[in-house]
Amino acid sequence: MLLTLIRRYSKPYLPQILAVILFQLASTIATLYLPSLNAKIIDEGVSKGDTDYIWQTGALMLAVAFGQVITAVAGVYFGSRVAMSMGRDLRREVFRKVSSFSAKDVNAFGAPTLITRGTNDVQQVQMLMLMGLNFMVSTPIMCVGGIIMALQEDLSLSWLVWVSVPVLVAVVGYLVVRLMPLFRSMQKKIDAINGVLREQIIGIRVVRAFVREPYEVKRFGAANKDLTEVSVKIGNLFVLMFPAIGMILHLSTAAVLWFGGERVDSGAMEVGALTAFLQYLLQILIAVMMGTFMAMMIPRASVCADRIGEVLDVEPSIHNPAAPVTPAEKKGRVEFRDVTFKYPGAEEPVLSNISFSAEPGQTLAIIGSTGSGKTTLVSLLPRLYDVASGDVLLDGVPVTELDRDEITSRVASVPQKPYLFSGTIEHNLRFGKTEATEDELWAALETAQAKDFVQEKSAGLNRRIAQGGTNVSGGQRQRLCIARALVTQPKVYLFDDSFSALDVATDARLRRALKEKTRDATVIIVAQRVSTIADADQILVLDNGRIVDRGTHEELLETSPTYQEIVESQLSAEEVA
Repeated sequence: MLLTLIRRYSKPYLPQILAVILFQLASTIATLYLPSLNAKIIDEGVSKGDTDYIWQTGALMLAVAFGQVITAVAGVYFGSRVAMSMGRDLRREVFRKVSSFSAKDVNAFGAPTLITRGTNDVQQVQMLMLMGLNFMVSTPIMCVGGIIMALQEDLSLSWLVWVSVPVLVAVVGYLVVRLMPLFRSMQKKIDAINGVLREQIIGIRVVRAFVREPYEVKRFGAANKDLTEVSVKIGNLFVLMFPAIGMILHLSTAAVLWFGGERVDSGAMEVGALTAFLQYLLQILIAVMMGTFMAMMIPRASVCADRIGEVLDVEPSIHNPAAPVTPAEKKGRVEFRDVTFKYPGAEEPVLSNISFSAEPGQTLAIIGSTGSGKTTLVSLLPRLYDVASGDVLLDGVPVTELDRDEITSRVASVPQKPYLFSGTIEHNLRFGKTEATEDELWAALETAQAKDFVQEKSAGLNRRIAQGGTNVSGGQRQRLCIARALVTQPKVYLFDDSFSALDVATDARLRRALKEKTRDATVIIVAQRVSTIADADQILVLDNGRIVDRGTHEELLETSPTYQEIVESQLSAEEVA
């Protein structure tokens, strides 16, 4: 998968990669040429006292060194730009793929691991690309070229190369084999610690309300300990690596000086040749060492690439039809025909044999006990999930045959848990309709009973909203989310328990304003309070995923025992209060 990702995302940057290769090639050749010039100065200039030769060769060495610096800097510069650009493209592709996931797909992976795969995992692949572009050319050329140049200086000492290089490769190979499973485990531990941390941050109010800080600290400590243990094992292998490489380098240097010194003493070898041979041997070993660093990164990057590939290779369970149908009319008629739905892995369906219709200009209400399937039911119309059997129709066409843009242009949803994005109130209101005018924004705020508290602040529509809307109250957050839906001016409104945080008076004013604003649209309301849905044209009573009764408020009071129990429980609660 690692090679697949590299091939796929390197294609747009082939000219830049070619430039990197050329610069690295020039830099490596210059580096290999310098020890030979140094040897000539020692053997031809210093030993013979030829000052002119020293100056001429020294000037050439300076020119070669200057060229080596320029080409090395250029290679690193372009290599870094290519690696960062590829990382950007890969991160963008992961984000796009995750954005296309249905709720089912997101739940299959889990939010913590998707976050890790889109950030940390991409970063590891990006860093491998950076190292690869900087050393993929210089390392093999330095190694092979160093061996050739060293053999030219003195063939009798070549056995030192054939001994030291295989020993170094063997040590590196052993460490890489040991590191691969540890890096795979490390990424899973990072997923786990991200999951715990995310839960604690999102649920901080619950944690504090139940004084569970000590327990959460222990839970985070356990996840942190697991990650630390794996990291320490990896660190221990790295600790072995550097002394082992250093020992091989120093032993090789000592061997060259020992055996080369004997050859110099016997007159079989010049001092300059010995110096050059030593430099070439060190260059070979350093090249192998740099290859070691890349080899150490490959296992972790390979694991990360596999995890990224798992995301990119997933075919979203919900996707646009190949030949989408456009309904002949845009009225907002909703119909459920014998719909059954079951969550993945569940033994029993959440909804069974659901059938009803909602006409434009009507208000359909859904009520039932907790866990009866109300939220699931309204999630099927915007196609957050696909039904197991039956059909959900919008303006006479099954939603599975409609383009997603077509659905969102007709349906606006206010979820059970209101969510605002970081930015301004204006930015949030324009989320569904970017071209909305300021007058349209204020009109939506007025209908949602949010105009007063927005005007209270001098910033008005430019008031800053924190991520999730945590800097406004629950009721204000709900009203802003309702206003956001109103701005889009859809044909179908879905309100999933969207009035629960409002007081009775505000709720009544909001419903009166909504009735006028949505008189030509289809309105579907999921509610817990009977007072919120008492004037609905039709009320569906859900129990255990089935419609047990339907009718108006007055009809259900006479004929539905389940509805009567709900009404009596709420009246009793109000009387006690």
